[in-house]
Amino acid sequence: MKVCSLFPIIALYLWTGCGTADERTNRDAWPDEGLPELPPTPLVDPDSAYHYVERQVSFGPRVPGSDAHRNCGDWLVARLTEHGAVVHEQVGKVTAFNGQQLPLRNIIGSWSPDRSERILLLAHWDTRPFADKDEERKNEPIDGANDGGSGVGVLLEIARHLGAKEHGPGVDILFTDVEDFGSPSGAMGMGEGSMDTWALGSQYWARSPHKPGYTARFGILLDMVGGRDARFYQEALSMQYAPAIVRKVWRTADALGYGDRFIQEQKYFVGTDDHVPVNEYLRIPTIDIIEFHESTGGFHPSWHTHDDNMSVIDRSSLKAVGQTVMEVVWKERD
Repeated sequence: MKVCSLFPIIALYLWTGCGTADERTNRDAWPDEGLPELPPTPLVDPDSAYHYVERQVSFGPRVPGSDAHRNCGDWLVARLTEHGAVVHEQVGKVTAFNGQQLPLRNIIGSWSPDRSERILLLAHWDTRPFADKDEERKNEPIDGANDGGSGVGVLLEIARHLGAKEHGPGVDILFTDVEDFGSPSGAMGMGEGSMDTWALGSQYWARSPHKPGYTARFGILLDMVGGRDARFYQEALSMQYAPAIVRKVWRTADALGYGDRFIQEQKYFVGTDDHVPVNEYLRIPTIDIIEFHESTGGFHPSWHTHDDNMSVIDRSSLKAVGQTVMEVVWKERD
């Protein structure tokens, strides 16, 4: 994802196009009294989520076009299939900021695909091809344990339970590719031209979804959710596009005892991420759960460095995010 600059923040307040889409999702305002009792929400296993992150990292940096990328993609397809999903693979070519043609492989797992009402969960599975925020080995790819691995790991742990979900909307998990091949350090947050160089896989999918006419009740993006003692503030673009979904998720986290992790305060620190094209092209109200780190005033200190390895991954952060999202998904009714 890309850090924000001042101009997009100002423009954010001038943009008012998605209010009505968000209003469709205000079902949580209705009480559940008198409705059939839902089955208990499954418990997310933080050790399992951690293992899923660790397994991705074991392939090596998942740079598009590499053997590690291909092998990890095959493993993701196998895990989704194992957990009962109908799997679609969307392959193609995209052009990077430097003109390089990159292979694209978006991976979608669907549960109860015949249901018209859907919930979309997504995370990117590729990793940064260079360590442009590091002082050393800048031209070498990073492990991407947190930036890439953590969101996918949490969603795979959620996927492990979705086969037992027989109520409410169907669920789609989208692993987006080529999210992290954007313009390097010098252009981060500088100028409008670099915005579109990020999140290429979600741009591709949002323009041409795996299912024509695809829509969902709402979407939740997980990005950099595994850092130690991670705190998740209400990301500004999410509040613009889908404030009701942000409130739903943060209220759920608080009710589960994770109010110290999900902070009820808005922060401006994301210029673009995979939720932006989903909102812009498909008008699906989609939010971004992403860590805000006080020490940097933005992303985790390991962001786009070689320190983004398994040493930064915290099981308790994976648990807090995973259980919150699981609860939101499980409590949605038809």
